Amino acid sequence: MTLGAPANSLEAKQPDVDNGLDVPDPSQYFSREYLQLEWERMWPRVWLLAGVCSDVPEHGDYITFAVGHEEMIIVRQADASIKAFYNVCPHRGNRIALNDRGSVAQFTCTFHGWQFHLDGKLKCITDEHTFSPSLVKSRPPLSELRCETLGGIVFVNMDGKAPPLKEALGLPAGYIENYEIDKMRVVHHVRTQWAANWKTGIDAFYETYHLPYVHPQTQGVMEDFSQYDLYPNGASRMIVPLCVKSHRIPDQSSVDAGLRFMMHDAGMKPEEFNGTAEQVRAAVQRSKRARARRLGLEHYEKFTDGQLTDSWATGLFPNVQMGMHPEGVFIMRFLPHASDPEIFYYETLILYRHVDDPNYTVPAWMGLPPGTDVTGDTRPSRKDVPPGDPPGLGDVLDQDAELLPVVQRALHSRGFRGPLWGDQEQRVRHFHRELDRYVKMEK
Repeated sequence: MTLGAPANSLEAKQPDVDNGLDVPDPSQYFSREYLQLEWERMWPRVWLLAGVCSDVPEHGDYITFAVGHEEMIIVRQADASIKAFYNVCPHRGNRIALNDRGSVAQFTCTFHGWQFHLDGKLKCITDEHTFSPSLVKSRPPLSELRCETLGGIVFVNMDGKAPPLKEALGLPAGYIENYEIDKMRVVHHVRTQWAANWKTGIDAFYETYHLPYVHPQTQGVMEDFSQYDLYPNGASRMIVPLCVKSHRIPDQSSVDAGLRFMMHDAGMKPEEFNGTAEQVRAAVQRSKRARARRLGLEHYEKFTDGQLTDSWATGLFPNVQMGMHPEGVFIMRFLPHASDPEIFYYETLILYRHVDDPNYTVPAWMGLPPGTDVTGDTRPSRKDVPPGDPPGLGDVLDQDAELLPVVQRALHSRGFRGPLWGDQEQRVRHFHRELDRYVKMEK
């Protein structure tokens, strides 16, 4: 779908990319050997979204981030920079930070009391006189890994040879920065465990082809023909038009309850709207821009009208998708199980730029629970949903959680010979082409 965006804008349709028509072997979704190749050849080489800058606002604030068998500490330094270290003591391998986040003046190992400065340097060895000087003369620090930030997001990389973050992400300049995520705060954080391969999750969320059949309730408020754009290094995007009806609905004129809700969400009074359904999207855009000017939100001037309504579902290789809006950003991470290729962790964060106006909030599709504290004064704890419990992520995401284990089981069938991706699944093929490039590399 072409949205008619200005040719030189970030919203403009990107040139098509020929990723071929290969049909991959289904075993990559359940093979332990393939999982091991991913751990050896891909995960250590790529930039990973480890957190957001607003979670470490002050000197000594830290968060932890885990992927597979590795865990990292991300900590704010005295000069306001952010560093990342493997969460492991160089003495005997104990975890240094035992909580998801916190604030400390130093790191102290709970096993034998070794102490480390926040820059990772060794501060004190308990009973150092009992160690051979030659054994500890190097003053073993915490092991540091690469850490860079972009637009309020923290990324880490375990590979000293990987290109710089901006180059590796593959997105145009300003794409992320314009949203000023550094001024947003996490207001909701949930992690659930799904009985599927992490790529089964990526595949489902990288297209809107399935919306009419898995999420039919969305047809009254969004178009399922999205604009798909492919960028270098596996990055991609789909622009999902909101505040419109799906082209599959015969009645394109009447304004139903879903569209009225979206108008209300934008600060409009639906009862005063006299236009047709085809005119709702533009009316919402005008309303949001006027509201932003009234509230002094200057960053709205960086966005096209389409960005004020539509969801820019942006994929960062290998395992992140972000639903991007001026009011807030919905980050989802697909984190593989360390050893079981048919389990992954689906983690979601809702970030919101608080405005003291009751009519201003994140888009309703994000599923922010009623009554959530959105002031940003208190960072909510991550909610870990026990395996088997309903995820409670809202109707749409709960439907995905129910579907994917069914898909995963079917991938084992002798009757399935590999996925046949069409044009509406071009982001999926683009992702797998980049993954193949890493998996086929030598160590």
